Amino acid sequence: MPEQVEPDGTSILVGDPQALTTVHLYEDPRCPYCKEFETTGGGPVLTQYVLRRKVKVEYTMASFLDGRLGGNGSKKAVNALRAAVEERKFAEYHTVLYQSQPPEEVDGFTDARLLQLASKVKGLRSPSFDTAVKSMKYQAFVDSTEKVFSAAGHYNGHAGPGTPTAEVDGYRIPVEYSGLLYKGDLFDRYLARVTRRAAT
Repeated sequence: MPEQVEPDGTSILVGDPQALTTVHLYEDPRCPYCKEFETTGGGPVLTQYVLRRKVKVEYTMASFLDGRLGGNGSKKAVNALRAAVEERKFAEYHTVLYQSQPPEEVDGFTDARLLQLASKVKGLRSPSFDTAVKSMKYQAFVDSTEKVFSAAGHYNGHAGPGTPTAEVDGYRIPVEYSGLLYKGDLFDRYLARVTRRAAT
């Protein structure tokens, strides 16, 4: 799938840029609800829509959980994901990280673990990728994307809209309806309706 850093410098686009429907996701690599969405909820469904070129996805990767839980695993993971874009392997690596996510309270995304998981993505590991991970080459990106996330709303008294949050063609799915993100069949029906409308 095509992938690139958007002109805003803080979001990562995955999918055909000409796709008529855009899903914008706010996620934190350490967030267990994001793992649920990405592994057993709407995430796999969304991937199918991207592969069929009906939907493109914009990711804002946050790192707010480091501040709440301690450690720097989210920041390290976001940096590594940004490095993966250079190899056009963001989507595959993103999937692997959520499938292998450590418990939320464990600061498990260390350099060594991130490189170990990168080895599961064919063609991702390279001297330049490894150096980018170890040196936090994309620290500025990590900081900028967290600022965008913090400015995107408030949830439970904290800056940021909570994770995962999805916006579909500019419409933010309200918290009270966010359960559909965790039900693949419901999310499928929702996306089917949205993409049909976009095509007419």
